[in-house]
Parts: sequence; structure tokens; C-alpha cells
Amino acid sequence: MNRRFLKIVMRLSAIATATLLISCGGSIDSSNSTAVPDSILQVMQKPVYKGATWSLQVVDQGTGSVIYDLNSSSQVYIASVRKVFTTGNALNAIGAQHRAVTPVYKTGTVDATGTLNGNLILVASGDLTMGGRANPDGTIALTSFDHNEANGLGNAVLSAPDPLAGYNALAQQVAAADITKVNGDIVIDDRLFTAFDFRDEFMATPIFVNDDQVDVSFTQSTEGQPLPFDYRPKSAAVTVQSTLSTGSASSLASIELDPDERQTFLTCIGTTPCVGSVSGSVPVGYVPVPVNTFPLVRTFRITAPSSYARTVFIEALTRAGVTVTAAPIGVNATASLPAKGSYSSAQQVAQLTAAPYAQDIRFVNKVSYNLGADTTLLMWGLAKNNSTTMDAALTAEQTELQSTFAISPSQYHFVDGSGGGETTANAKAVISMMRGMVSKPDFAAYKDSMPSLGVDGSLTTVTAFESDPTLAGAKGQVQAKTGTYVVENPAVPGTGLLRGQALAGYITAKSGRQLVFFMTVNNVPVPGGVSDVVPVFNDEGMIAATLWKLQ
Repeated sequence: MNRRFLKIVMRLSAIATATLLISCGGSIDSSNSTAVPDSILQVMQKPVYKGATWSLQVVDQGTGSVIYDLNSSSQVYIASVRKVFTTGNALNAIGAQHRAVTPVYKTGTVDATGTLNGNLILVASGDLTMGGRANPDGTIALTSFDHNEANGLGNAVLSAPDPLAGYNALAQQVAAADITKVNGDIVIDDRLFTAFDFRDEFMATPIFVNDDQVDVSFTQSTEGQPLPFDYRPKSAAVTVQSTLSTGSASSLASIELDPDERQTFLTCIGTTPCVGSVSGSVPVGYVPVPVNTFPLVRTFRITAPSSYARTVFIEALTRAGVTVTAAPIGVNATASLPAKGSYSSAQQVAQLTAAPYAQDIRFVNKVSYNLGADTTLLMWGLAKNNSTTMDAALTAEQTELQSTFAISPSQYHFVDGSGGGETTANAKAVISMMRGMVSKPDFAAYKDSMPSLGVDGSLTTVTAFESDPTLAGAKGQVQAKTGTYVVENPAVPGTGLLRGQALAGYITAKSGRQLVFFMTVNNVPVPGGVSDVVPVFNDEGMIAATLWKLQ
């Protein structure tokens, strides 16, 4: 799912919209859809889809023969289905078993008392989780409702591991290296790639703490009383205060964040104080959908990741018994860094080794982690040809898609690595990518990274197909990436327009036949916002289950 999933985005691209090669007439061209079964057409021709456009292609995974085809050459909105390109290329270049290593180096010398007269430098590696989602078995912890979607979706389920675990582990290693005091600064070397603009929210870097989020969790209270709350990570870099309270049963829920996504923490991280505030009220008996239970979760965006990580690391060092003379709160001093790549092994005092890279890819695809996908594109660019900017990585990707998968640049329009904004492609391009991955060494990890119908990831709640006993067996037999793109409806201000709801992946059919499929529906009015998008999501699940049954 897009981070904008179930949330109206107020921006449109007139140029991209004008050049989109899809029909919005609402009828299905019979000359292109004669092979599509009636049971699927009946879903596509529901009244809610009048004026919308569907695209579908289903092929045999082994032979590539086309089984069903509808508008497969049309350029359509695919949203987060774009991630199948990003993550596939990354697995091919980096490898499922690769483990990122984040080292810590010292500059200067350590005297007989254990005092380092110099700086400690943590060199960011692009590790998406920094140990903050590490399960005991070494996998990355995921939940059905990820905190990256909390504000747009309405709630989330937080993963269990300590989001500061990696920083604590590094600090303990520094202490074990007989450093008792740092008479200098703590610096994050974030020069792995050039910081990029993440969806007009902040400049993203290769260092992460809790996915660059501060989680606020509320529990229930009685009428007229404030809701008890807690937040994580706990750090002086950002603190949280709240006046959110419980109102009468007849009151409406109103939860306000200050600063919100448009004002962010950009101007205060690295200064004192930097405070996020929550206000408003919820009625007695409030049920925080879609989780349908408390705690209620909201998040604040960490918009200066390097400065935030610096403070977090200083605090971890203090907990490990290492005294740091530098002020914990401050702007990350990149100007004091030595030449890039000049560190020697003799200077290294600690390192954090990430989970196998397949776990990062699984994280990105299962919960549709947008910031992670954009970072993945940069990591692929570095591995492929040392590209260090988003634009350079996108350019290199064009060459890769054409040479490796025979996908022409005319078949898609990508603006980032995650499927933001006016991201389009045709069905043939998506199918070419996904079928091309079948022969790659890490295909098993790639397929496993996709959400499973009715089981996990962003397809956990898509279970409407189970109401039909003949389709219930499809549960767990469809591994597919979801994508959602919602904007304000220009024809009816104040309401939503589902520009694209897409689904693409693999089906182990009832017969055992292996299928590759892509579908999307574009331009569906969603006056009720959240309540109107969910049925579309379920309809695509119904179509996927029908494909399982028919083949």
C-alpha cells in the first residue's frame, strides 16, 4: 500500500494526467476482453466502476502464454506495484544473503584512562532497521497494520522489538573496547548517497531510527479524562505531550498533531526543546479502526534523521557507561568528518550487522514501506554503478530494465522507487518484470516478500473472497504486491478519486498451474474516502481468488 493509502492527496500532475493513455469511458472494450471470464467481468462492471478503466493480464509463469488480457498496452496508474521493479533489481544486484554492516570508528587516540581524545563516527550503511525490528530468530518483525501507515490508516500495531536495540548494541561494543569517555563529538557519517526529498516531507538519508518515526500510543480513559499515553523512541531529541481526552458518546473523534505533516519537525530537531503535541478528543466507546482495539497509535515524522540519530547514539553510550562531553542535542557536524572512505580497520571500535537483505525486501513489500523502497532504489544504484542520487539511480534503472527484462522506457513512468504520485506502467511491463524474476537466483526470496492473500502484509484483511466456499482455497495461494493512489476528485471537491488500485504477483492455481498476473482499476470516485476504497481492495482480492479457481 502507498503511504497515501486511504488518504486524499491534494496534488495532481496535469502533464502526466494529460498524457495518460487510458480510457475513462467506463465501458470495457469487448475486442480486448473476449478472453476474460464472465465471473471476472461481473466484478469489473459493478455500478461503482462506471467511468473507471480496468487493465488485466494473466500469463502462464513457465511458458509466458497469455491466458487473459484486457487493455494490457494501456499506461495505467500502478502506485506501489512499482516496488516490484525496485525490489527485484535490488535482490539481483545485492543478493538475498547480503548483510549490511554499520561500523563505528574513532578518530584521535585513547589514553590510559580510557578517554578518547577525538570523535566517534557512526558510518551509515543504509540499514533500514538498525536492529530496531530484530526478532530473536534474526528476522525483521512486521505487523498487519504497520506504524508507517498509522496516521493515514487511522491506527497501527507496533512491532515488539526495541527500536533502539541496534544503537544500544553499538554503544555496548564501544564500552567493551575500553572507551570510558569521549572527549570530542559524536558524528553520523551519512554520505553513502545524496539525501533525497521524500514526498515533500523531509530529506531522507542512509541512517534510520524507528523508520524515522516517533510512535505515540494511547490507551482508553473515561469521559472527561485525558487518554494515558506513551511514546517511543524515548529521546531528548524529540519529546511528546498530549491533551487528547475522552468526550461524550455523541461527540466526534478529532485527533490533531502539531506539528503535522505539512509543518514537521524540520526546524526543531537538533535544538531544545523539540516537542510534538497531540490534542482533540475521542468519544466514549471509540473504536480505533482498522485494528478495532486500543492502543491508538499516531506518529510524528523525524525530519532530520542524522541529528536525531546522533542524539540517540549519545544517549545509548551514556546508558552503556561511556561519558560524552559533547552536548546530546545538536546538529550533526558533517563538516568535521574525514575524507569519505578514509577510515581504517584499526580505527573501528564497533559494528552492527543487519539481517539478510531478503528481510529488508520482505519488509518493503509486505507492508509497502515507501521510505524503504526509495532507499532500496538508491542502494541498488550504488551496487550497480555507484549512482548516489535518485535521478542517477532512475536513469540507470531504465538501462537495466531494457537490457535485462526487455522493458522499454515507453512502457512506464517512475518518479521514485516506491510508486509515489503519477507512477504509471502498462500491464505488459509489470508482467515482464515479474516473470523475468522467476529465473533469477533469488526468486524464492522475491516471491516470499509479497503479501499473501488473506494471510499477511497488506493483504491480511482481504478476506471477502472466503464468503464463497468455491474460492476459500485461494487463501495463501496468491502472493501479490498491492498499490493504492488516491487524490482529491477535481470534479467533486472535498471527495476522493481512486486514481489507481493495483495488484500484481503470483498465483499457485487450484490445478497447480503457476500464474503471473497484474490488474488495476483507475479513476474510481470514492466519496466516503476510507470506507469506499476498502470494497475496491476486496474486489481485486475476489478477482485474484477467481483466477486461482479458474486455472
